[in-house]
Amino acid sequence: MRKDIREDVGEDIREDIRRELTLADGRTLSYLDFTPDGTGRPLLALHGHLSEGASFAHLAGTLDGWRVIAPDQRGHGDSDRAPDYHREGYVSDALALMDHLGLDRVALLGHSLGAINAYHLAAAHPGRVGALVATDTAALLPDTGASPLSFVLGFPYTAPTREELVTACGPLGPMVAPALRPHADGWRLPFHPQDTVDSENLVHGDHWAAWLGSTCPALLIRGAESQVLTAAHAHEMTTRRPATTLVELATDHFVQVRDPRGFERAVGEFLAGCR
Repeated sequence: MRKDIREDVGEDIREDIRRELTLADGRTLSYLDFTPDGTGRPLLALHGHLSEGASFAHLAGTLDGWRVIAPDQRGHGDSDRAPDYHREGYVSDALALMDHLGLDRVALLGHSLGAINAYHLAAAHPGRVGALVATDTAALLPDTGASPLSFVLGFPYTAPTREELVTACGPLGPMVAPALRPHADGWRLPFHPQDTVDSENLVHGDHWAAWLGSTCPALLIRGAESQVLTAAHAHEMTTRRPATTLVELATDHFVQVRDPRGFERAVGEFLAGCR
């Protein structure tokens, strides 16, 4: 295991692996390149809502021979907020990063929101994706009328002190505490509450065409206690899409947090079989 990247999720990311890209519209896209010398096969890792690229630090430390690149997707982490959070924008940002780094073809991994963005990218640009890992997401996400993330609308985006912001986030405070950022007004969240709800609302719908729109080898990872992906739907996703394998882990939706070793093992074994 490569222990030089990050010993613990709560610790700061080494600054020499944090980079920025200025996009065509002037926004900044922040990303982590866990192999600064550029060696290894590229794996582009896309996080979910309420998260950031640093969530893949432990995974990057286990994948010898792979160059893990993990952006803070628009409106998350150190990346600028965006005017909208439609699928096309997320995919465009990822492609711009690949072009910036000169990556013609990557293995693509995503969790939740990131997994939807990943399989949409693979469907729209199949020649640029050699393998796909989708973690606890669905091909059909019905609109229930209320965003499951609507609770964040009660959070302030900024606060004068870090402690006040952690307290204002209630039970979620300890989870977001390591990711809080200094801000002109004190401290800020690593996501904007309204942006998060807007983005979550836009993931609902029928994504079957995108899920079935690529043919590269794919791994679908499901938490056995997932609130998002049922066992029946996961089975349908793997049987309808060729070259797709299903792995279930004894977790809820937050697979890589609840069972990091199981997640790393599943991803590592899958990627080892990809050429």
